[in-house]
Amino acid sequence: MKTKTDPALVQQATEFLNDEYLDSAVYEALAQIENNGQRKKLLLKLAQTEGDHYRFWKGIAGQEAREVNRWYLRFLLFMRRILGLTFTMKFLELHEREVVEQYEKWWDHLDSAKRKRLKAIIKDEEEHESYFMSQVDEAIVRYIGFVALGLSDAIIEITGVHAGFLGVMGSTLVAGIAGLVVGFAACISMGVAAYLKAKSEVRKSPLTSAFITSGSYLLAVILLAAPYFLTESMVVAFSVSVILAVLMSMSFTFYVSVVNETNFKREVLENTLLLLGTAVATYFFGDLLGVIFGVETAWH
Repeated sequence: MKTKTDPALVQQATEFLNDEYLDSAVYEALAQIENNGQRKKLLLKLAQTEGDHYRFWKGIAGQEAREVNRWYLRFLLFMRRILGLTFTMKFLELHEREVVEQYEKWWDHLDSAKRKRLKAIIKDEEEHESYFMSQVDEAIVRYIGFVALGLSDAIIEITGVHAGFLGVMGSTLVAGIAGLVVGFAACISMGVAAYLKAKSEVRKSPLTSAFITSGSYLLAVILLAAPYFLTESMVVAFSVSVILAVLMSMSFTFYVSVVNETNFKREVLENTLLLLGTAVATYFFGDLLGVIFGVETAWH
């Protein structure tokens, strides 16, 4: 077999076995901290599946896997506690499509018995693990739409409010207070809307939906308004607030893109353009109102 004589193939097989061994160790570690019995069984099954894959590549490479990076393992366990099991599992699977393509290139380097086994491994990677992940039912995923509703609306609306004040006056204190007042009123409105929306949806608590939407909205409002209470420069406050808005948008978009398996770059571009477009439009509208009513900004 070529795998015994070609160093490049042996090295690639070694990389495969290291990846599979790491995945097996991660799933086993996730199972150890899982309190839900069904999820624990799913994770242990995934750990066993990845372990079988590891042993296949170990038989080809003839080497043991390198030791698992404990800091990386702790990072993933921390991620699971903060962001949920679904996100963590799908984050681990981000590279699966590329891995499957690499596995398929090995077809001509294996005998018939190993080809049959490789075919089963590829099927595991494409279907089996996705099936197990679909069985993980988490509240954080069920209510993710309400988090998105609160955050995205707050980011766009409050950035627009601040941009409008940038064009009409120079008081950071007034702009900050205005953002908080508008945001507080809007968070109540959004909570009511989420409550009514959840009443028509299965397996979602209207009260929980309302609190999640209002809470995420209010959190975004406070973070976006904070710079206006820390500086007297409208330009500095607005710039920092916009940066925070973009960072929040990017962070949540990444989370959603991983969970829903969507295109992160496209979503970030769309959200950023909407945010900046809103800011520009409301700034010029505020500036126009300032001219009409004779209100001079401090930095005109």
